[in-house]
Amino acid sequence: MSASLVTKNALASSLKSLMQKYPINKISVKMVTDKCGVTRHTFYNHFHDVYELLAWIFENEVIDELDEYCSLSNWKKGIFIVLKYTLDNKIICSNTCNSLGREHLEMFLTNTFNKVLSGVISDITKDMKVDEKIKNEVSEFFSYAISGEFLHWINSGLKEKEEDIADRIEIMLDGTILRIMKANSK
Repeated sequence: MSASLVTKNALASSLKSLMQKYPINKISVKMVTDKCGVTRHTFYNHFHDVYELLAWIFENEVIDELDEYCSLSNWKKGIFIVLKYTLDNKIICSNTCNSLGREHLEMFLTNTFNKVLSGVISDITKDMKVDEKIKNEVSEFFSYAISGEFLHWINSGLKEKEEDIADRIEIMLDGTILRIMKANSK
């Protein structure tokens, strides 16, 4: 592991620890650097602010693990990974959702689901000729819909079972993307 990655992980760990006690908008770069014993200069060598660090945390703790689930046969497992991550990091996700950092969480969720759905759409259309613009628009549309479902779940205190969230998403998507792709196949 590179020194840069070790430093980023230490900063991430510090921020996550601080977010257990403080809202993200009350956490300063100084608090993060004091907690992990590095200088502010070191922080700024890697990130512009705590929100960029927060975005890095989301990206690096979930996205890399999703590659094998970006397909028609495995997409639901990918949804469960994000659900589990959200539950395992309940305070951090709730804190982020209820703060100025919400846009980072929304962007993370949307990008995550867009990646998964792009793989699903690629599988669905492997024997079809569908304009890339249509594929991207459909992936983006449903990514926002699923992100909205997740944000509602977080705002509701994550009380609903993971299976119920995943099942509802499956009901909404089941056959819908295929119908759209068939309708737009050349």
